[in-house]
Amino acid sequence: MILDCHMHVRDREQNRAEFERRLRKAGVGGGVVISLPPPNYLRWAEGVTHRERLDNVLSWCEGDAECYPFFWLDPMAPDALEQVAMAVERGVAGFKVICHDHYPGDERAMPVYQAVASAGRPILFHSGILWDGEPSSFFNRPAEFEALLDVEGLRFALAHISWPWVDECLAVYGKILVASNHRADLKVEMFIDTTPGTPPIYRRDALTKLYSIGYEVADNVLFGSDSSPNDYDVDSVRQWLERDAQILGELGLSREALDGIHAGNLRRFLGLSARKANKTPPPPGQ
Repeated sequence: MILDCHMHVRDREQNRAEFERRLRKAGVGGGVVISLPPPNYLRWAEGVTHRERLDNVLSWCEGDAECYPFFWLDPMAPDALEQVAMAVERGVAGFKVICHDHYPGDERAMPVYQAVASAGRPILFHSGILWDGEPSSFFNRPAEFEALLDVEGLRFALAHISWPWVDECLAVYGKILVASNHRADLKVEMFIDTTPGTPPIYRRDALTKLYSIGYEVADNVLFGSDSSPNDYDVDSVRQWLERDAQILGELGLSREALDGIHAGNLRRFLGLSARKANKTPPPPGQ
């Protein structure tokens, strides 16, 4: 089973049968479907209310046990807490956030993240360069997400391996592992979403660093495509899966580790698996 952790709804039109056909053709069994964006993010969200966005993404996933609806949340919206409560009540599996106009640790956003964590839902954050036509990437440097250590019980993922700041992403992951040495009751867990961001020329370098750094990452890496249920790109998804399989095979990953990347780790991220991850922190400074 392969689950895609990163699929964006691009418009309000739906063709469920075609989406399912394309998934099967790509060898993918389902995954995370992310709603249309909030109205302040890019022009393609204009005129769509948060209720309409929520209805739409829930409809994409209705009746499919392996499709998990994520609501794209603007944590700076005046009614963000109400939107979280409504989305949770309606049954979303998690939330998507892109910090395009604020830092992740903004004091206005932190209570919203806490409400998500308290509801037992994860957050998938964009991280790395942001191709939105605006000067915004500095909000998405991985180190800015250290602030999430203060959100009790949060499960969060940084997408795109934070490219081009892959080293910084891994350093933040290591820091969060080590933080448990200082805070025994810490219940914050970071995942790394390998959805491309990395151009092919950088892919081997990024995955080699991820699996050679010596940190316990096997239970916390996710596969994603950044494709869309509106027009799921079968050829591109197959190419990324094949490219990654070759690299990860050369790195000697076990079948268990590959199964985790493709499905098991996403289920843990969603809170659907009781399996405990290996969380031995690295020695300080390593």
